[in-house]
Amino acid sequence: MVSLGRRGRLSNEHVARRAPPGAVDHLIYGVPDLEAGRDRIEELLGVRPVPGGRHPDYGTRNALVGLGSETYLEIMAPDPELPPPEDGVLFGLDVRRDARFVTWALRSEAIEERAAEAASHGLALGRVESGSRETPDGTVLGWKLTDPRALPLGGVVPFLIAWGETPHPAASVPRAGELAALRLEHPDPDAVRAALAALGVEAEVAGGPAARIVATIRTARGDVEIA
Repeated sequence: MVSLGRRGRLSNEHVARRAPPGAVDHLIYGVPDLEAGRDRIEELLGVRPVPGGRHPDYGTRNALVGLGSETYLEIMAPDPELPPPEDGVLFGLDVRRDARFVTWALRSEAIEERAAEAASHGLALGRVESGSRETPDGTVLGWKLTDPRALPLGGVVPFLIAWGETPHPAASVPRAGELAALRLEHPDPDAVRAALAALGVEAEVAGGPAARIVATIRTARGDVEIA
């Protein structure tokens, strides 16, 4: 289990034991319908996610809720008002009928170097691309990221993201609590550990029948587990 401390950063205990060079930037909770997804997260965490924006390249839209000063939960759904991209809607959200975490993002401002280092160890994250979206108030957020369609090992291995000079989205959305822990499950846990090691991240990974991400979120109501 990846142990996280206050404000969404890796705890001092975890840093001393494992010294990972990054932290969880955000978790992506894929849903077939955005409003139903917002309802579900509000029911679980007690705070309603706010609309984020649209991703024309991916055919999706999102809503956000904070899990720390630089960590957030992104609820992502197909956008019925956008034409489907040539490569299909991201994560196949237009054909999914369940709601679950589909992947997560690891922040790295040295994104090109980190992606190249991972590739040298056999972990293909795809090319580094630039992305942007306009928020409801007209602010344009920009970032760099590795290809989120790559989904190594079913999504339990993260993609990389760099925000540069853009204010972090977690700073402007309501906070539902703190990300306390993240558990990764996969039928081949050794392969997941090796892939994470290629990113400089060491985490306890459990075996399981399918790729699965389980987050423990510390809220005013107590700890809530979401998968």
